[in-house]
Amino acid sequence: MLPIVKICQRTLALFVVILMCVGCSNVPSTSYNPWEVIAVPSDAKLLDIAFTDDPQHGFLVGSNATLLETKDGGATWQPLELKLDDQRYRFNTVSFAGKDGWIAGEPSLLLHSTDEGRSWSRIPLSEKLPGNPVTILALGENTAEIATDVGAIYRTTDGGKNWKGQVEQAVGVVRNIERSPEGKYVAVSAKGNFYSTWEPGLNAWVPHNRNSSRRVENMGFTESGQMWMLARGGQIQFSDSANPEEWLEVQYPELSTSWGLLDLAYRTPNEIWISGGSGNLLRSPDGGKTWEKDRDVEDVPANFYKIVFLSPEKGFVIGDRGVLLKYNPSIAGATKSEAA
Repeated sequence: MLPIVKICQRTLALFVVILMCVGCSNVPSTSYNPWEVIAVPSDAKLLDIAFTDDPQHGFLVGSNATLLETKDGGATWQPLELKLDDQRYRFNTVSFAGKDGWIAGEPSLLLHSTDEGRSWSRIPLSEKLPGNPVTILALGENTAEIATDVGAIYRTTDGGKNWKGQVEQAVGVVRNIERSPEGKYVAVSAKGNFYSTWEPGLNAWVPHNRNSSRRVENMGFTESGQMWMLARGGQIQFSDSANPEEWLEVQYPELSTSWGLLDLAYRTPNEIWISGGSGNLLRSPDGGKTWEKDRDVEDVPANFYKIVFLSPEKGFVIGDRGVLLKYNPSIAGATKSEAA
């Protein structure tokens, strides 16, 4: 017979394992699922989405020169093929301001449309351009701001004929770069070891050490101007609204998670969605104080790389292998009624 001490030790170990398993499912399930899986005629990695002034007319871009168009608000999509010298281009970003549209990608590709995407013209980029374009924002007629994967920022006001540098030096290779509505930028270093910030009027990027041992995955801006940070191990943090240089207490929306947090977006000033690997979506209805999980999309075989809300009632989750989710509150209401 085993000694009493060993029996107690094994019982305690079993209790710890059970407790850890329970902890893996600590986050409650959301009461409704507002996301509809959209059939997309492509298995490419989707990267960005934008709409013209017509809320029914939009474009979706991705790897392998993928360009898809919708004329029904994103319910259905049709492929478009552009006459390029190489169909292996990666379309990283798309943006519209009225009829004026831009697509940027790599290696060093820039396309411009003045007719809501009916036709696209290739804009030559200088061989001296530092890095490849990763984000572009249409700011008005023939006006746009572009950022590269080494933190170079340029602006044009004449349809891409001339560009003016906004920052004197690039920041180095970055994992991702985000722009606030006010024109501020935050860039995460390629290895997630540090991040840098820039705002109009500064000559150079300002580097910042990460505030924990966890590598930074992604960063961006809240609607109120705060910054948010996603780090390894399912960690999220918000900057202090009263002191932008300070960070609030670390949150773990789902403890003991093995999948990473990849993006964050606000649907309303209080409702936040976070996407991650392996079909994971988390929602906070109270500005990040509490979290719940949308388990109805866990079976979607994709990593959810990006969340975009064009309005409180219009949003998309973009994933790899041609996966696209569309925010559909009517489906959420129907699901909730059926469950009741």
